[in-house]
Amino acid sequence: MLKAILELNKIKITSAVTLTTLLGFVMARGSFSVDAILPVLGILLLAGGSASLNQYQERDTDKLMARTQNRPIPSGKISEGLALFIIFTEVILGSFLLYIGSNFLGLQLGLLALIWYNAIYTPLKKKTAYAVVPGAFIGALPPAVGWVAGGGMISDPNILITGFFFFMWQIPHFWLLTLMHGQEYEKAGFPSISGKYTESQLKRITFIWTLATAISAFFIPVFGIVDSVSQKIIIGISTIALITIFSKLYNGTNQGFSVKKYFIIINVFLLFVMISIFIDKVAY
Repeated sequence: MLKAILELNKIKITSAVTLTTLLGFVMARGSFSVDAILPVLGILLLAGGSASLNQYQERDTDKLMARTQNRPIPSGKISEGLALFIIFTEVILGSFLLYIGSNFLGLQLGLLALIWYNAIYTPLKKKTAYAVVPGAFIGALPPAVGWVAGGGMISDPNILITGFFFFMWQIPHFWLLTLMHGQEYEKAGFPSISGKYTESQLKRITFIWTLATAISAFFIPVFGIVDSVSQKIIIGISTIALITIFSKLYNGTNQGFSVKKYFIIINVFLLFVMISIFIDKVAY
């Protein structure tokens, strides 16, 4: 049962969301503190409740796709009633922990992420293949929650620039994910970009979004969000490497378009940037 609940919570994704919240907290404080535990745990539960609600919302279409038909609800591992109980419990408890561990603004940002994901992005996916663009806004909110919980002002350029980077990264991330499962999405009734563009066009669009993500990453060392020279160099090298690798999609030198390969690369890139910011704030 525990394994099914973790699957319902999309634990890999929610864990990543939790890390970005911790990143925002560390950025605001300049170091790690036990004060981060409550807001981070609150986001973990709130994100888990949001992910579970998403699976509840898409339980019928999940049955139609091989990638999702074994999820807890369509497979029968968890009943719809139990899923609703888990969702309600996690959202209420997560909101409470987020409020006492942060403040009312932190709670508002956390709930905004839930509303944006479940009430805007999830239904929008059935309407347009470009839902990933407004949906990417979700990625900017968890680090902002951590920043506010750490005592930072939401109007501070540091968190705005960092949030913009997470927003930009989400778009090619979602874009590549959609490309990997385009046919399945279409089978389940979701519009897919793979049916709107040729492979050559898709490659170039993917590169353009990735280039925009790389530029937003350059803002982090340029605007002094990281101070240490070593971490600035690491982010700079990682960004140049990302552009170089993805440029093969634009100039046509890449003969085999392995979407999974590029999906992994852009996720590793995000991890590099996050680790660099963590090290800069904690070790220097």
